[in-house]
This record gives sequence, C-alpha cells and structure tokens, in this order.
Amino acid sequence: MNPVVDQKLSEPVLIPGPFPVQFKGQAWASWVLKLIGWRVDFQGLPTLQGVAIVYPHTSNWDFMTAMLCKWTMGLPVHFWGKDSLFKIPLFGRWVSWIGGVPIDRSSARGVVGEMLEVFAEHQRANKFMWLGLSPEGTRKRTEGWKSGFYQLALKSKLPLGVVRLDYKKKELKFEGFIQLTGDVETDYAYLRKMYEGVEGFHIDKAAPIRPLPAKESNTKAAQ
Repeated sequence: MNPVVDQKLSEPVLIPGPFPVQFKGQAWASWVLKLIGWRVDFQGLPTLQGVAIVYPHTSNWDFMTAMLCKWTMGLPVHFWGKDSLFKIPLFGRWVSWIGGVPIDRSSARGVVGEMLEVFAEHQRANKFMWLGLSPEGTRKRTEGWKSGFYQLALKSKLPLGVVRLDYKKKELKFEGFIQLTGDVETDYAYLRKMYEGVEGFHIDKAAPIRPLPAKESNTKAAQ
C-alpha cells in the first residue's frame, strides 16, 4: 500500500525505506559482476507493483550489464517487447524467461493502456509486477524522453523507481522511489537532480532529461 497515492502533491514524494519487498540474488551473477568491476546498490522495493526507469541508455552493453545486475539482485523485473518477438520459436520463450512482456502496439488502447490493464490485474491478484524501462526508448541520442514511463507511473498511481546506470562508477544504483505530481516541469526537475552526474557508456549519446515534444513522443511510441 502506498500512503501518498491519494494526496495532491506539490512536489514529488521520495518514498522512505525500509522497503518490504526483498529478493535473494544469484551468487554466480554477483561473482561475474564483481569480476568485471561492477556493483549494485539495491535495498528492496516499496510495493509489489511499480515502474522503474534506467538511465542513461547509450550502448548495447547496457542490456547485458543490466541483466547481470538483475540476476545479482534476484529482481524479477519485466520489460516491454514487441508481441511479434514472442512468436519466434525458442527465441520467444527465451525473451519471456528473462522477463519480456509482449505488447500489442496496434491495440486500440495503445501501449500504455495495455500495460495499465496488466498492472491492474496484478494489483487485484496481489501479484508482483515491476516494469523496467529506458525513458529514451533507444540507445541513439534523442532530444528528450518518451512519455510512456511517465504516463504509466502517473495513471497507475504506482511508485517510480529511479535507477542510475553509471559507467563512471561502474554501478547500477536504485537512487530512490518517487510518487509523481502530474506537473511535468516539477517532476522532470526532480528527476534531473536524482540523475545528476551519471555517465553512460557513450557520454555524448545520453538524452537530456526533459520530455520530447508531444507529437514526436507519440510518433516514436507508436513505432
């Protein structure tokens, strides 16, 4: 239960610990992560459902690093995938196994609408469902962040986990969990502070922490 979901917020609320949803990681993944010089900073989750954003995303290495961190934490987080990927023999089963959630991009409800229903189903059943997303939606440099993660966290009234993928420190860190206000400028200003100083694999490819123009964001979300 999140105690702030029904309050009208003037600024994002940082949800305090301790966090009750805990996991046991895989020793082999922790060993490999240490071998390559990386570490994770993760103290658990505040709720059974939520949205986490991992930033910045600038390289193909990000996925492999993030998966090692996921197994090290034992965190069964999910991620979006085109529904067509899950229809490919063997590969589709592998994508599901590592946490992929099929999304029908042609749905009349849209990607966000589809995922909101998934969240609602898991809330009704009191089942775990955290979705991990790259707010840029691509490893190429963009002029801002797509709106999907924001709409999901806001409309579902679920916590937004802020995760730093920092190649300078070689660290994946859950910086905190916040409840958004719905005021885009206020929320993004808060996010910029939480990501201050983080460096991606390709520093020059990190998108500025600001929303894409609505038309461009909607176009990219539909692709």
